[in-house]
Amino acid sequence: MADVKLSVIYYSATGTVHAMAQRLAAAGTDKAGAEVRLRQVPELAPDEAIASNAAWSQHYDSTKNEPKATADDVVWADAVLFGSPTRYGNIASQLKQFIDTLGPQWAQGLLANKVYAGFTASQTAHGGQESTLLALYNTIHHFGGIIVAPGYTDPLKFADGNPYGVSHVTGGNNTDPLTDVQFAALDHMAVRACSIAKRVKAG
Repeated sequence: MADVKLSVIYYSATGTVHAMAQRLAAAGTDKAGAEVRLRQVPELAPDEAIASNAAWSQHYDSTKNEPKATADDVVWADAVLFGSPTRYGNIASQLKQFIDTLGPQWAQGLLANKVYAGFTASQTAHGGQESTLLALYNTIHHFGGIIVAPGYTDPLKFADGNPYGVSHVTGGNNTDPLTDVQFAALDHMAVRACSIAKRVKAG
């Protein structure tokens, strides 16, 4: 049995955050030796909004049967990595709605004393990545969670440049792929989160 349980819970419209979540889950299993749950939060946008964007529509169709996040996926985990694209410098409403349903678990103290960190993507380099992660962490403070941002704890963080979590710039056409820089940063965050969670469990 793995020493630590990791949940990667995310919302992705066109696929970038989905790809980041998949990488984190793989790193959690392969590099950190964790038991991992990869969970998508439900789509809330109306059909006409999704249909208006070909990439969004395609990604929705290809992932609509992915396992959906539940409160148990947070309660079960020792470490939770939340992912969302930026929405006006904040997390997407789809992820926020899921988090807002966790009131009963929060009231019972079931969300406290876990390790949390975040990941995000935007079209432009200054498109609200840092504020999105900081907004996410406001909620973690209310949980009584332990925010384990990657900081500059490894030289590779000077390449990806985000101490608050991991982020990616998708470009004006939303098509720039993840590179080895982001993959290395995602692997590092997964391993770091699981390592600190293991220490917390051990007391």
